[in-house]
Amino acid sequence: MTKIKICGLTRIEDIEAVNIALPDYIGFVFVEGRKRTVSSESALSLKKCLNKKIKAVGVFLDNDIKYIEKICNNDIIDIVQLHGSEDEEYISKLKSRVDIPVIKAVSVKSGEDILSAQNLSADYLLFDTYKKGIIGGTGESFDWKMIPKIDKPFFLAGGLNEDNIDEALKYGAYALDVSSGAETDGKKDLKKIINIVRKVRGD
Repeated sequence: MTKIKICGLTRIEDIEAVNIALPDYIGFVFVEGRKRTVSSESALSLKKCLNKKIKAVGVFLDNDIKYIEKICNNDIIDIVQLHGSEDEEYISKLKSRVDIPVIKAVSVKSGEDILSAQNLSADYLLFDTYKKGIIGGTGESFDWKMIPKIDKPFFLAGGLNEDNIDEALKYGAYALDVSSGAETDGKKDLKKIINIVRKVRGD
């Protein structure tokens, strides 16, 4: 069954909402200057309130590996998500230092971007919308028909919401990654989160 991730949690109210809806994953954004960015201290306090059934993903963008290592060692996250220009050398080095899975995000311009990315040693890939000058967080979908058949499990992100979840489920993703689509007026919305989780699980 396809998994579901609700990304960009920042408040205790967000944690309370996901503890009710029980998605498979949530995301903490550790990228400076984003509206959903959290500090490591805030993320730690939120993680302590998170239902143990839910895995926490930390989203990073070309960070120093020592910083990621520190967050991993403090039991703040269960999975690392790399959303920048991190190459195979970086990924291999990170994997040698942390004992948790790694997701590598790919901004998709063509199917070739996906095919070349499957050679990376990341445990999962994440396919997001390419937009010049913007890395992630576009709130827009890309043409999912570009996704070729690949062996490596992948997360599908970019503009997912209640209205297109059913269509997104047709493309073989290991997990769907929802952020702004689970919000109302810029804040996580319990009803939307519950509806999205139910749609993904076919409830």
